[in-house]
Amino acid sequence: MIAILIGASLPALCQKIDRKALVSRHNLHITDKESKGPTQVGNGQFAFGFDFTGLQTFNDDANTMSNWGWHKFKLPAGTDPYQYKGREWDTQGRQVRYDIQNEKEQDLYQWMRANPQRLNLGRLGFVFKRKDGSVVTLKEIQDPVQNLDLWTGIAVSNFTVDGKKIKVTTIGYPSRDAIAVKIEASDLNDGQVMLELRFPYAANVEFSNGADFNSPDKHTTTAQISSSQASFHRQLDSTQFNVRLNWQGGGKLVNSKPHDFLLAPTGRKSLEVVLEFDNDKTANPPVTFESTKAASIKKWQDFWQSGGAIDLSQSKDTRWKELERRIVLSEYLMEVNEAGQLPPQESGLVNNGWYGKYHFEMIWWHAAHYALWGRLPQMDKLTHIYRSDVNFYAPKAKEQGYAGVRWPKTLGDHERWEWPNEINPLLIWQQPHPIFFAELEYRSKPTKQTLDKWKDVVLRTADFMASYPVYNKREKRYILGYPLQVVSENANPRTTINPTFELSYWRTGLRLALEWDKRLGLPPNKKYEEVLAGLSALPQEEGKYVSWENIYHMWSVYNFEHPALIGAYGMLPGDGVDVKTMDSTLTAVENKWKFDYTWGWDFPMLAMSAARLGHPDKAVDFLLNYPGFTWDEHGLSGGGVSPFPYFPSNGGLLYAVAMMAAGWDGSTGAAPGFPKDGSWTVKYEGLKPAL
Repeated sequence: MIAILIGASLPALCQKIDRKALVSRHNLHITDKESKGPTQVGNGQFAFGFDFTGLQTFNDDANTMSNWGWHKFKLPAGTDPYQYKGREWDTQGRQVRYDIQNEKEQDLYQWMRANPQRLNLGRLGFVFKRKDGSVVTLKEIQDPVQNLDLWTGIAVSNFTVDGKKIKVTTIGYPSRDAIAVKIEASDLNDGQVMLELRFPYAANVEFSNGADFNSPDKHTTTAQISSSQASFHRQLDSTQFNVRLNWQGGGKLVNSKPHDFLLAPTGRKSLEVVLEFDNDKTANPPVTFESTKAASIKKWQDFWQSGGAIDLSQSKDTRWKELERRIVLSEYLMEVNEAGQLPPQESGLVNNGWYGKYHFEMIWWHAAHYALWGRLPQMDKLTHIYRSDVNFYAPKAKEQGYAGVRWPKTLGDHERWEWPNEINPLLIWQQPHPIFFAELEYRSKPTKQTLDKWKDVVLRTADFMASYPVYNKREKRYILGYPLQVVSENANPRTTINPTFELSYWRTGLRLALEWDKRLGLPPNKKYEEVLAGLSALPQEEGKYVSWENIYHMWSVYNFEHPALIGAYGMLPGDGVDVKTMDSTLTAVENKWKFDYTWGWDFPMLAMSAARLGHPDKAVDFLLNYPGFTWDEHGLSGGGVSPFPYFPSNGGLLYAVAMMAAGWDGSTGAAPGFPKDGSWTVKYEGLKPAL
């Protein structure tokens, strides 16, 4: 890999990034006992969150989540989510059925919202006791220091309990849903330190830790316990999975409550524990603490030495370290939470936001950065769902009178019913995403294999896009018309037409589909050409773009939620955009938007637009200087109206900084998105330019 240096006196292409130094200067160092956190280890498919003790002892936000751990409550009698009737709405002069709530199906509607929900698989924590046998509280824990070595993925926690110094090492296994823990202390077998493994029922709560520890009669835990290991079979309604606990160094496990188990160390100095969760019936040989440690070191060193890297350490702007910290920690967190076989939810594998369901329109913010960072395998895992599900969604498009495939919004697990309401079935900005992903992959791998892989998805997605706009004969233009919901989800879906972001994205998608026709050796699709040429112009008033065509009081009433109109020239390459008008629009957004009522990915989107418009100083400011875009010591983001944590922030930041460093179609010079006044020195390697 080559390194490109911009902003310093040294010649370009002469410095290679010291990746270990880059990564290690942002190792986690946690001393706050009440840090919301959590710290995590995991593999993208499974993650274990823990507090300052190295386990899940005090922090209710320290959870165990996976991509396979899902649960469904009992379906209301006589109902079927795939037969949900919804409502018919006027659609440009014809009646079309949508999965919108109605009074007669309220029970099924509520069930479809909540099911399936992601499970908290179990909680492994400590029980600390004083010498007199009473339980130690959080306040009494002293001298907490936790360090996570990002280069190896190994966390070490030190603290003192009633005078006893305790050291805990926590590691995640890279290819199995397992963690390994080593506890070290003097007189470990004196009864002051015990481990507690607890299994909860599913939580029917939209934003939660996914655990109900107060319903012991609703689930079963079958345990087989021996001298150094235990196996558990879990059953929660129709959900089943297995758990295995192994320990070395001496310990006795007892069943303290119906779903709770206490492990008391019997050795004096140390105890090694491996906890593994499994929904597969394959009997894999158990792993050990040492094998987990070796596997973690190899995995993370390989990870950090692959893909892209950005080094800002030679910058004069004092904010360089915070931006670099956000970049490095985002890389780690995305690999832990969002590199598995299922599109991630907004809260990753930390907690249960939106019942743990994933959103099709947000896949862009979770996965697109992987292509720019040279990590196509991770992107492929998250986007395979387009290819696997393309045939499933075609009938719904046909039922509604459209060609091709119409992609949904909110789903959970592999169950394909959509969360019914007046937003989800009417949202359209997610529709061009698979064409964008296909283009990202083709630019990195311009092969026949890539073309064949994405051909069906690209063309059937474009077929819908070409059939969706309605032609207005009087005005001689195609209209993206009602009912539709815009990116910001704050418009009247019955009347809204021609939203700016969607119009530009429609142009980008159809333009790229025509390019794919050419690459595939096909004649250009006449319908794509006709619609592309006839789409309405992006709506504007007084020299500025507005969010949709028939909007009123844009800058005083609708100046909250996502400023998505900016994304047409930033996140997107600007099809249909007049640059001068967009520049004026960005200035208006800066001055008039309610930035305390925004979401985490809005700020990377604004940074991308500022970069394209030639305002690199503003691009950096958007990533660092806004209170609506907050980052904790773990690299987890929140702020505005975002739940905590909000991983589109991390994915968006990674896409934005890669674009600011490596550039985009039509940009010139190295690091075009960073200021050229000498305040920033940007060294990067292994990055791809954006569209």
